[in-house]
Amino acid sequence: MVVDFRRPRPHPELVIIKGDCVEVVHTYKYLGVQLDDKLDWTANTDALCRKGQSRLYFLRRLASFNICKKLLQIFYQSVVASALLYAVVCWGGSLKKKDAARLDKLVRKAGSVVGTELDSLTSVAERRTLNRLLSIIDNPSHPLHSAISRQSAI
Repeated sequence: MVVDFRRPRPHPELVIIKGDCVEVVHTYKYLGVQLDDKLDWTANTDALCRKGQSRLYFLRRLASFNICKKLLQIFYQSVVASALLYAVVCWGGSLKKKDAARLDKLVRKAGSVVGTELDSLTSVAERRTLNRLLSIIDNPSHPLHSAISRQSAI
């Protein structure tokens, strides 16, 4: 994948590794996260919405059997939220408002099924990012510890 923000975009040169031509792609799935050549998270959001909708179906089916609220919350956290919020620390801060609204709508739908208000995508992303940052600051052996410590001293 070639990331290039120049306009007009020049045609990328062919890359050959050990005699094989490397294919240039516009999107690539890496560790379950959809990356694209514009560093836009719309493709990832589309995949998350599809996955969230299918898992929301199972949450609705459970609710139709009059499962208690506590078990519905456990199912939401373990099955639905784990899929929707996977790697949110990576993409949550640079998501377009339109994409964030789509994911928040799924969270609100799940909240209505569960019968409680659930944390929004933005609040979860901020909380997880802050926790990750604090864990890096607290761990002197982390590779980013010195860089972040210098930034916090400024």
